[in-house]
Amino acid sequence: MAAAADAHPLDNAGWHALTGPHAGFAIGEDCARRYGPDVSVFSAVDAVTPAAWDDLARLPGNESFIVLFRDSVSEPPKDWTTQARGWAHQMSVSSGFSVGAGTGTGTGQIERLTTDHVGDMLALIALTEPGPFLPRTIELGDYFGVFDDGRLVAMAGERLRLEGHTEVSAVCTHPDVRGRGLAAALTHRVAAQILERGEQPFLHVAETNDNARRVYERLGFATRRLIEFAVLRPPRRRPALTD
Repeated sequence: MAAAADAHPLDNAGWHALTGPHAGFAIGEDCARRYGPDVSVFSAVDAVTPAAWDDLARLPGNESFIVLFRDSVSEPPKDWTTQARGWAHQMSVSSGFSVGAGTGTGTGQIERLTTDHVGDMLALIALTEPGPFLPRTIELGDYFGVFDDGRLVAMAGERLRLEGHTEVSAVCTHPDVRGRGLAAALTHRVAAQILERGEQPFLHVAETNDNARRVYERLGFATRRLIEFAVLRPPRRRPALTD
């Protein structure tokens, strides 16, 4: 299934990031690309074609599994294995979002996170499982967090970036401090910064995660469409492509 020529870039955000502002993080060329294995798990193709499947399987770092997300992911070739599939609401800010409104953080101040905080970030991600986050994911954009007695208890930041759009991602809160509005405050902080740069914030939330979706709707996000995620295992017989 080839992508429509007039498709919106957000329908295939990974590809437009890896061939645009995030090209410096990309491995591969032509039909398929991916982020470096320590940066992000995501791969992308311009169009889902036989040549693209073949190139995907041979990208370095794709030997064990591949994660695709786009408007839809067709069935892979027969020698591939589908490990998981699902859908997510892709949400972007609407007229209901106010840059200056902000939200209370309940306790603690929002701080910019740096590479010195990666260990704390990885620990919080492992506990809350908001989605993939690797040691170098922080290099993709700005991340912010809230600390409580020296412990990182909430965070959010920027992941995919394509022309005119940046994704809000890794929104998570430690179970001990939920209910204080930290996730909403951090999401607003990240989205407001993106808007101030003249870009459009967007995010993804699992189709079944109604609670999170309602939080984002109260902030002024609205669903623009459903996006499919697929975790796939390629055949192990193709030699890897070089960078």
